[in-house]
Amino acid sequence: MSGTGALADPVGLACRLVCEVEETLAAEAVSRVIEAVAGGRAKRRRLAQALADRPSVLVDGLSPAPRVVGDLLIALREAGAGETSAPRCAACGKELRRLHRRGEDWLCSVCERTSEPCSSCGEVARVITRDRSGRPRCKRCPEQDSRDLLALITAKVIALDGGADEAVVAEAIFKVTPRPSQLAKLAWAVEDNPALLSGDGHLSPVPSVLRLIEALNDAGVNGVLPPLCPRCHRRVRISKLLGGERVCRSCIAKSRAERCSRCGTCREPVTRDGRGPVCANCFIRDPANLEICVSCGRRRSVNTRSPHGPLCLTCGPLPNLACSICAANAPCGISRLTGKPWCFECQRRSARCATCGETRPIRSGTLGEPRCEACTEPAFPDCEICRERLRPGRCPDCRLARRLRELLSTESGEVLPELQPLHDALSATTPPSTALGWLRRAGVSSYLADVAAGRRELSHEGLDALARNSVLDHLRSVLVATATIPARDEHMARLERSFEELVSSRQDPDQRHIVQRYALWHVLRRLRQRNAGHEATSEQLGVARRQVRESVALLDWLSGENLTLGTCRQGDLDRFLVEVPRQFAAHFVRWASGQRLCRLTYPAIRWSGPTSALDHEARWSTARRLLADDTLNPRDRFSGLLVLLYAQSVASISRMTTDQVEIEGALVRLRLGSVPVVLPEALASLAVRLVRNTKGHATVGDNGSSHWLLPGGQPGRHIHAESLRQRLMALGIKPGAAHSTAMFQLAAEVPAAVLAQMLGMHVEVAVAWQQASSGDWMAYAAEAGRRNRLHE
Repeated sequence: MSGTGALADPVGLACRLVCEVEETLAAEAVSRVIEAVAGGRAKRRRLAQALADRPSVLVDGLSPAPRVVGDLLIALREAGAGETSAPRCAACGKELRRLHRRGEDWLCSVCERTSEPCSSCGEVARVITRDRSGRPRCKRCPEQDSRDLLALITAKVIALDGGADEAVVAEAIFKVTPRPSQLAKLAWAVEDNPALLSGDGHLSPVPSVLRLIEALNDAGVNGVLPPLCPRCHRRVRISKLLGGERVCRSCIAKSRAERCSRCGTCREPVTRDGRGPVCANCFIRDPANLEICVSCGRRRSVNTRSPHGPLCLTCGPLPNLACSICAANAPCGISRLTGKPWCFECQRRSARCATCGETRPIRSGTLGEPRCEACTEPAFPDCEICRERLRPGRCPDCRLARRLRELLSTESGEVLPELQPLHDALSATTPPSTALGWLRRAGVSSYLADVAAGRRELSHEGLDALARNSVLDHLRSVLVATATIPARDEHMARLERSFEELVSSRQDPDQRHIVQRYALWHVLRRLRQRNAGHEATSEQLGVARRQVRESVALLDWLSGENLTLGTCRQGDLDRFLVEVPRQFAAHFVRWASGQRLCRLTYPAIRWSGPTSALDHEARWSTARRLLADDTLNPRDRFSGLLVLLYAQSVASISRMTTDQVEIEGALVRLRLGSVPVVLPEALASLAVRLVRNTKGHATVGDNGSSHWLLPGGQPGRHIHAESLRQRLMALGIKPGAAHSTAMFQLAAEVPAAVLAQMLGMHVEVAVAWQQASSGDWMAYAAEAGRRNRLHE
């Protein structure tokens, strides 16, 4: 059965097939049972198709059949059906009150269990449980563990957080393991690998470990750390097993992704039809899944189901109000013509107008004195859309204007001058429903209302005082993009806050002072001086974090060895580096030595060229594919070609602006350094397309006039370097290796001075690459002289 089959009325078809067999229940009762068992559209179609293919299942109750058919048989028997059979076990024929499945076969609890040799007595019997090693046990040989397993788990938790209350920990354990077998499996898992409770929960063999971590965190036990998803490295809920690790739902969806047979997009399928997998978007947009909205009357996707029928995404559940026409207390919308509530029945009524005498749809008045549209004075004469369209409620433009007045206006009704740029930008958002949805987000409307009322400051500091989340980060970018607040380097601000928190967390006053001097007064100050007002790149931030993190690791190691920077000797440092090799600790050691805090040396490692293999053939093959394949995203093609042909880093590509592309007729130049590079025709056309389409993913606060060549998801921001790196990796391009390969070849063919001017790098870097590639300047000069003589 296709999940999107063309069954017009699956509930009616299933009800008719059941009623042909069942005479005890009325058709209305059967229909209610079917709707309760098969709530979704796909499940209803699956049920109707299964009954149509084999109606005898209603009499014999035998599988194979979908699970929903068995649930229907059980529900019909519970509702008092006399002719319909209960589902029967496929092995022994026993009537079932609860289904156990193996494929599409229904089995009883006895037949569902498999038979294996017991690991204790050796007899082939049904597996009742499994021991600590995962080996089968029969019912006569359960594994016994006489220890106090509750105390064992509690001790492991107390070891991580000495301030935890034993009673609280015990309550959390009982909450997640209500059965003794679950308690035993949890205790064995924690005993075998205590690190499951301190960040390695993704390796848990049983899901109860993850539930315990969540329960302990809710109870305030801080020493127990929730795990990161091992695939996407986000701190989200994980549960499903994938490759021996528990991952989040998003990574499970990516692992199940298939190419949709309709739109061709690679997504997790929600169903399959005769042609293959179907993604969620195509399933929702399928005409068979559209229904008539009882509010607006349009045939659209169903968002919610009210007692009166389906509602689309635009028409949410309506409140019970007194209808202005029939006076009935019923779910009502607001008429765009009169501004008063009217119920579903009155929206469909026609009568003789009390004013003009014509029989037309009622739009105002009462049932005794109805009035048509032509004889009704509009309540919203200022909006042409509201006058012409008679669906409930005002149009999105009017609703947005009213919402902006509510949020951004003072008590006098005037918009604050500081918020006027934001007001103008949101008013121009297309479609207006996007801005309305954004204003409904938690934190956005409350902050703007507080600013308008004078309860909160309109500044970066005012936003910093709130709990940081993705919604407020996007709000900040909208305020910056609309020039409501000035721009600042957000990555640098977050780095500074993280360093300040790190300094304040140090218990030793001497160490706190050293970390403060190094992190805040040296690393941050040096990074600001180097950037000279420009934004810090993700690579710079990563290096700064690792330098400070490894300096703290060195100080912690010294404390554990009862040493300080002043008493540490070279042999101690060498021992530290042998135990835990740390490359970025060198910067801290040299700084401390320069500040006369220690007498240690950390020799520098001179760069002598790329260490990995350079595959020139793969580089040119990928470049040819990007030049020829028009099905790929132009942004990805352009970025990949800059890496492969011009040795540009991902960070520099992500921060390119439209001013760097110079278009003079058919000639297109790209300014990577001080001397622009003339682009070949295929690459030039991609650059022109990107310049003419600078609309990013953001809708609110972005009017398409971004100066970034690759706009990002937040208004006024360029694409994040890590996002661009992931997009290139998806095309089979490893940016680091591709950059090294291209740079190696360019340095061997072009003099260092010319290379530095063309690609925008320091001449010393270009010289180092030329030395690594053994480039010959004299050969280049001789070739250039030969070309000049030929032209003469």
